[in-house]
Formats: sequence, structure tokens, C-alpha cells
Amino acid sequence: MARWRDGRGRLVVHGSGRGGGPAVSVPLEIAASYRARTKGLLGRDGIDGAMLLTPAGSVHTFRMRIPIDVAYLDRNLTVTAVRTMRPGRLGLPRLRSRHVLEAEAGAMAGWGLDVGVRVTVEPA
Repeated sequence: MARWRDGRGRLVVHGSGRGGGPAVSVPLEIAASYRARTKGLLGRDGIDGAMLLTPAGSVHTFRMRIPIDVAYLDRNLTVTAVRTMRPGRLGLPRLRSRHVLEAEAGAMAGWGLDVGVRVTVEPA
């Protein structure tokens, strides 16, 4: 498994299991350092695309301004759970989760990101 560094890249969401639709490419911010993971989306009014927190097994939305979609990924980058979290919430840790994706609420459904879907990360 690749070890990523803080920076930008692309998230590729492969066709969902239900319809097997086309792959979707989304702008991605990678937060791999402790400092970047701790900051995450705090204090932002939005994000273009998604943010990958790695390694991570859970998130919180304290001090966030917007509701977010959260997808938990296993070591193979397969989605194990997707939740929408309002500001001021604490997400439950996911045992098999190695990475967490965050995006504005509603964005992940538009990308076809659901449980069982595999994604790939292309660093810039």
C-alpha cells in the first residue's frame, strides 16, 4: 500500500456495484501528516472535491461550519461505511477503517460512492 504525503491529487470512484456506472474523477486533498489530519476541514466553508485523511479510523465535526459526508475505507480502498455528519458530532471508530474521505454533504451520492465501491488515489 502506498504511503501518501500531504498535498493534492485525484480521487477516482470506480463504477458502483449496483449499476457499474463509469468512473468519476474528483479533486482530492491528501492529509497524511498528524498536523494536516488534525486540521482537516475545520474552519472551512466548503471544499472542492474531497479530503483523504490517512491513516484514520474515525472523525469528528466539532468546530465545523458545514455538514459533511464521511466515507470509511479499508486497506484496499474499498468503502465500508458512508455517513452524513452535522457539525458538532463525534463519529464512531470503524475497526477495519484505515482511511477516511470527507466531502460536502450530498457530494458522495453524486459520485456513486457507496458501501462496496472501490476507489483509487492518484497523487499530483
